[in-house]
Amino acid sequence: MTDCASVARLFAPHGLILRGGFNFGASEDAPPGPSGEPAKAVLLVGQAGAAPWPHFQRWLADQPENIENPLDTWSNLVIGEVAAQVGARAISPSERPFMPFQQWAMRAEGLRSSPLGILMHPEYGLWHAYRGALLFDREIVVTALEKPIHLCDACVGKPCLKACPARAYSSSGFAYQDCLTHVRGQNGEPCRTTGCLDRNACPYGVAHRYPLEVQVFHMAAFAGLPMRD
Repeated sequence: MTDCASVARLFAPHGLILRGGFNFGASEDAPPGPSGEPAKAVLLVGQAGAAPWPHFQRWLADQPENIENPLDTWSNLVIGEVAAQVGARAISPSERPFMPFQQWAMRAEGLRSSPLGILMHPEYGLWHAYRGALLFDREIVVTALEKPIHLCDACVGKPCLKACPARAYSSSGFAYQDCLTHVRGQNGEPCRTTGCLDRNACPYGVAHRYPLEVQVFHMAAFAGLPMRD
């Protein structure tokens, strides 16, 4: 059995945390583990707030200026190194074929989606992320979690659906192209310099809200714009 506490300690120096996990059922179509046979278990790896940012920035300072997808690259390196130490296979949300990370996260942590599509965490609100996962050929010991409160159920005004100038989010879903066109356009400066207005309008998890420089970084990556110094 895998000791989750010892795995978590390997990620702590990088600002990353374990985000739950589970054992695959015998009849499930599990992805390959490190042996190439269907994995027996998965542990999700991610962040709460912007804890990994200073660690990522120190690494980035030593990289070429034109490195592509730097945050994914850093995450993959860190998670890959830990995977090698614990005998697991590391996978990334951006890796093809895409793995059902959101479904795994809902199963592992009991979270539900917010109106923005981001899973709502009872402590972190919308300010958290999943950076990768570890697949094992052996089962893991998982502590049973109580079903968390879904904060969106208690939010009457839904300010997250009212702040976006492009009205990119609605009950119909996310209008990706409308959002992208707005952010890249002449009226998209607030989004480019302060982050997603709808996400920032959410009243939950504000203590974990990403700092301005982190939000600007993510918005530039989303829109394919030059990163700000």
